[in-house]
Amino acid sequence: MESLKSELLKLANSYVEERIKILHNNINNLKEALKLETKCSMGDKYETDRAMLHLEFEKLSGQIEQYGQLKKTLNHIESQSQHTEVKFGSIIKTDGPNYFIAIPAGILKYEGEDYYSVGYQTPVAKQLIGKKAGDNFELNAKTFKINEVI
Repeated sequence: MESLKSELLKLANSYVEERIKILHNNINNLKEALKLETKCSMGDKYETDRAMLHLEFEKLSGQIEQYGQLKKTLNHIESQSQHTEVKFGSIIKTDGPNYFIAIPAGILKYEGEDYYSVGYQTPVAKQLIGKKAGDNFELNAKTFKINEVI
């Protein structure tokens, strides 16, 4: 059986891949719209529409680059590593929500449990970094106990 960390890494990678796929799809749609715009339009409206399509294209390209960076970030996590204190790549099981300190990928579901995948610089990650099993942390005016750090 794969380790929990390996499975969460796969889920986080799938999240990134799916977002990149959607963005590429949107870029292809923009390219088609640009072709239609070229065939159908003339004058100022044509120039404005083309400029808007190019801005959208640049925005989507930037987002693809950001997701590419997230993918690189995930490559720095060793799937077999075990941690005794919370750091980048740790999985934290608590008496409340569970966390995966990796990238901002939302909730990753594995074997009926939810793991909030959060970036290293997020407020919750900053609360958790350096803590160990048995330590408490506060989030949204609630105190939680860390049961396990993986």
